[in-house]
Amino acid sequence: MIDTASPTYTSFNGHQRIASGRLTVNALAVKHALALEPPNPVLTFCDQTGQVVDIDTRGSDAEICARLAPEQTPLQENASTLIATAETAEPRGRGRPKLGVVSREVTLLPRHWDWLAAQPGGASVTLRKLLDEARRANLGRDQQRQASTCAYHFMSAMAGDMAGFEEASRALFANDAPKLRQLTAAWPDDVRDYLSYLAYPQPLTVAPSLAP
Repeated sequence: MIDTASPTYTSFNGHQRIASGRLTVNALAVKHALALEPPNPVLTFCDQTGQVVDIDTRGSDAEICARLAPEQTPLQENASTLIATAETAEPRGRGRPKLGVVSREVTLLPRHWDWLAAQPGGASVTLRKLLDEARRANLGRDQQRQASTCAYHFMSAMAGDMAGFEEASRALFANDAPKLRQLTAAWPDDVRDYLSYLAYPQPLTVAPSLAP
């Protein structure tokens, strides 16, 4: 699973990868690529989502860097952190300290409520334990599903008209890496390699000229 705490990006000029890393690095590469002739479609993708990111390349290099500094904040913020921040702005009264929990409606059958009420700690504690256990049990599967979705966003934008796209999509969601490699063998190298990186996260080789 690609780390979502520090967003990174990858840019393509046509089917050639021209930058990987920080947003400022990609923005400058995109600006220079757009000035080349003949122009090719230039797209920047977020490594954490596989989706296209719009970059404002107006102005000088220094102006672009200044506009993007500080760069975009992390894609996902910890919910408990957000809650804790909100809590610090309010005076805390007596009683048990808040645990960063969020109250939402849960609909269950009467027999479920009866069973939960009979558990040590009550319904809320039991539900939290069950959810934590389910998250641990399904961690690998959830991460792979997220990676497949991320990779599909990219391949839809970059390879939707390439030979074998439909079959490659099925292999991707079936988690059939050998089949996916076979079906994408004839695709442009940079497109194929980045797709593999998103689908099965691993270190992405970056040419010295593209390094952040």
